[in-house]
Amino acid sequence: MEAILHGFLLAFGLILPLGVQNVFIFSQGASQPNLLKALPATIAASLCDTLLIVLAVFGLSAIVLQFEWLRLGLMSVGIIFLLYMGYSIWTSKPATVETGKNLTMKKQIIFALSVSLLNPHAILDTVAVIGTSALRYTGMEQVIFTVTCIAVSWCWFIGITLAGATMKKVDSSGTLMNLFNKCSSIFIWCTAVFLFKGLF
Repeated sequence: MEAILHGFLLAFGLILPLGVQNVFIFSQGASQPNLLKALPATIAASLCDTLLIVLAVFGLSAIVLQFEWLRLGLMSVGIIFLLYMGYSIWTSKPATVETGKNLTMKKQIIFALSVSLLNPHAILDTVAVIGTSALRYTGMEQVIFTVTCIAVSWCWFIGITLAGATMKKVDSSGTLMNLFNKCSSIFIWCTAVFLFKGLF
């Protein structure tokens, strides 16, 4: 029971703050014509988080991040992806019955992968917090802790996708979504600048 409660509170605390990943998933729920078409981004982000959590528990990613050249390379690629993603969201039109314009399945998956796996801060947080917290458990308790963290991640991403879809119903004209897209792009570009400063 302790492992379940610990995993729930820890994963929820890490995933709750507004980040590029959350902003992107929410925007797909709001911009896609229906919920089914927003699922590629949701599933891709959830699978990435699952991978990071498993790697964190087993400590593999901590070993990889000991190499400085790999950290710099990861951050550089992440910055480029964030700049491009911000531009794409800024120039996109909110999907309505008339326009139907939205990110393709391929772009959704690429963007979800980039904001999940090319975000060094998210990786370090996962490794430092979930990875070290998992050390207090062994055997089945560690498995329960890991599964709980993964379940929280999946439920959260599905939840914010639904929240985005609900917002679209309230904002049928797309005015609020257009404003949200602009704010999201600025937030994403600011994140890229923050990562760039971390290179030096």
